[in-house]
Amino acid sequence: MTRGKPPDAADRADRADGPDGRGGGQLPLFAETPPAASTLPAAAAAATAAAAAAPPGGPEIAAAVGAAVPSPEVVALAARLPAGTYLGGSTWSFPGWAGLVYDRAHPAARLARHGLAAYARHPLLRAVGIDRTHYRPLPAAELARYAAAVPPDFLFLVKAHEACTLALFPDHPRYGAERGRPNPRFLDAAYAAAEVVAPYAEGLGAKGGALLFELAPQDLGPPRRFAARLHAFLAALPPGPLYAVELRNRELLTADYAAALAAAGACHCLNVHPRMPDVRVQARLAGVAAAPLTVGRWLLGSGASYEEASKRFAPFDRLAAPDPVARQALAGLAREALAAGRRVLLTVNNNAEGCAPLSIVALARELAASGRPPADLRLTSG
Repeated sequence: MTRGKPPDAADRADRADGPDGRGGGQLPLFAETPPAASTLPAAAAAATAAAAAAPPGGPEIAAAVGAAVPSPEVVALAARLPAGTYLGGSTWSFPGWAGLVYDRAHPAARLARHGLAAYARHPLLRAVGIDRTHYRPLPAAELARYAAAVPPDFLFLVKAHEACTLALFPDHPRYGAERGRPNPRFLDAAYAAAEVVAPYAEGLGAKGGALLFELAPQDLGPPRRFAARLHAFLAALPPGPLYAVELRNRELLTADYAAALAAAGACHCLNVHPRMPDVRVQARLAGVAAAPLTVGRWLLGSGASYEEASKRFAPFDRLAAPDPVARQALAGLAREALAAGRRVLLTVNNNAEGCAPLSIVALARELAASGRPPADLRLTSG
């Protein structure tokens, strides 16, 4: 199995909620090292340090995580959302979400292992991302534990192992002897089917919303040749799951790319990210209307780096940088999809506006708005 490294600095928005994201990231349900206390706010850092000192499975780690009591407004807002709307965070293990999602402040390690069920009790959080699978495939049994923690009408957006999407191993110590070398598993359908698709399908079943192949910024050759190779890869994968593709090279967003996705029954993952054009342009160029599910990720605002946003926004408990343009664009695309009978799966990163749960509340308000004149449905640039 190939080893992975964190994405480069220009693409770290994707791991803002990942294993070393500020404020914690996904850990397995059982027994792995919690995040460093220095990455958390003071109160949460102290709790995390205590958790790390406790024996595995001890009371500090295993203490119950309760759900925050939602406001009547949030409950009513959730009831107004159209059926087929799935909103959620990039992950769930943030101490700063105390009072918003969780009953009180819990260490990130406890939330990672025991917080998903409480997260899924929030009336607006009907989806979540799983980022850990980008760095190593997870067995079906571990994914099944995630699925068992959430209600039936809940979807996961799961990243595929990076061995599937790196043409060349980056020149980074994490890759050991493979660093700088061509990756023989790049777009290798046999490897993806056995190590990624099979556990995803077995572990999550109907709760698997989409399996995401994220292509980090890299040299992937001429757009037409890339599209042909991508189509051959997707067409060779097992039928059943919905496969989504996320780009960081905007020059690859072509008619050939859209045709490759459509022919394979896959979809483009809309992504709000400084490297990419606004989501309205992505939707048009990638032909998202042809897919049965509209998939998107709100990752990072324009003009910000991962490090800047993470430092500015921690502990992710407030809307520090509201982005109404991106919010209106995503909501408009979602309304169009729902009106056409397509489901919508959107995840939000803390680094988008500062606090994913509050971004989701604002996005839900925009999405649920009714009685507007048709002009309000037009999308602005994002």
